[in-house]
Amino acid sequence: MVDRTGTPLVELRDISISFGGIKAVDHVTVDLYPGEVVGLLGHNGAGKSTLIKCLSGAYKADAGQILINGQEVEINNPRDARAQNIETIYQTLALADNLDAASNLFLGRELVNSLGFVDEAKMEAETRKIMGRLNPNFRKFGVPVSALSGGQRQSVAIARAVYFNAKILIMDEPTAALGPHETQMVSELIQELKAQGLGIFLIEHDIHNVMKLCDRASVMKNGQLVGTVNVDEVTDEDILGMIILGKKPALAA
Repeated sequence: MVDRTGTPLVELRDISISFGGIKAVDHVTVDLYPGEVVGLLGHNGAGKSTLIKCLSGAYKADAGQILINGQEVEINNPRDARAQNIETIYQTLALADNLDAASNLFLGRELVNSLGFVDEAKMEAETRKIMGRLNPNFRKFGVPVSALSGGQRQSVAIARAVYFNAKILIMDEPTAALGPHETQMVSELIQELKAQGLGIFLIEHDIHNVMKLCDRASVMKNGQLVGTVNVDEVTDEDILGMIILGKKPALAA
């Protein structure tokens, strides 16, 4: 069980953002606690990606506050987000296909030796260490990531975030286009991250994944928050009703 008695890891409070007079996000409040996965659902255009891009630094909210561990912060760009230990894993994963896992893990943040040369041995050793924690079955350290399966590529992207001290992870449909075995691998990775106390916002279309992976689900429709529910207190149909009809189930406060 997630302890929600303390201060949330993240609070997006009363966030609004408009594009050309259209309110993409309209006074939305969601929060996230350590060791929790909160699913963000809604049709395309519902506003869930726009909302979360305010946290990742891709967009600047017109109104509202972002609180990290109870402190209000300014996030104007992705660098600001990273400084708050927020990492985003997009569907595209942003990996360099021609490089191996270690080179991708440290891309732009390479480890160097005392002479100032890139220390490939140390980078591989660190990659093996973090992978041993996250995905012990990962063996393909010497091949370009283009040769890896979808789930293994996800492992590399997640390892990069965790190695650089992510406390808040934004995952954009991490199991899209993966087969059942690969999806299971990513599910196990998410459980491991939860156990380590990370908070995860999961942007997801698949309700079955939400029911399996998330502690709570926040549903948006037409830029507004329909509601946030505890996943173990609702059914697939309840969440579907929230997405399609914009209606909270009777038991949800």
